[in-house]
Amino acid sequence: MIQSSSVRNVLNFVLFQIGWLVCVLYPGMLTAATAFCLVGVHLVLVSQRPRQEFQFIVLGTAVGALLDGLWFRTGVMTDTSGAAVVWTPVWIVGVWAVFMTTLAHSLSWVKQRVWLPYVLAPIAGPFAYWSASRLGAVTLPDLTVSLLALALGWFVVFPLLLHIQQRFFRSLTP
Repeated sequence: MIQSSSVRNVLNFVLFQIGWLVCVLYPGMLTAATAFCLVGVHLVLVSQRPRQEFQFIVLGTAVGALLDGLWFRTGVMTDTSGAAVVWTPVWIVGVWAVFMTTLAHSLSWVKQRVWLPYVLAPIAGPFAYWSASRLGAVTLPDLTVSLLALALGWFVVFPLLLHIQQRFFRSLTP
């Protein structure tokens, strides 16, 4: 484990960016496996409480995958990877897993103001999906409706995940 919190946060940010970009540029099973490997690297090098953080990552990934599955089922988003999809494409599950690593590290600053997640999430979340659509990973069939639905979802889910972390995984809070 890396001792410096600054170095851990930078590495966490870099691992997330690599995971997101790889999954979005090359959506599929192999890149999902890459994302899960990046989570493993995070747990070994960055996490100070790997067991608890792993549990939080699994829980948050499940919540995110359920939300995205809802968007796929309702037509807010469509997957362009061509992979067989049961609920949510596995590469998006990988994105959620690497994203969950950031909440206790490079994005922990968002918790400093109680209102901040409610302002940032409805902008940053949909922006990531819009970016993924521009790179060809997903399609947002009706851009306005899709972005509004995604904003609403992130308005609810992101603060919920932060609350779950602070309530049930307090040891992860810096």
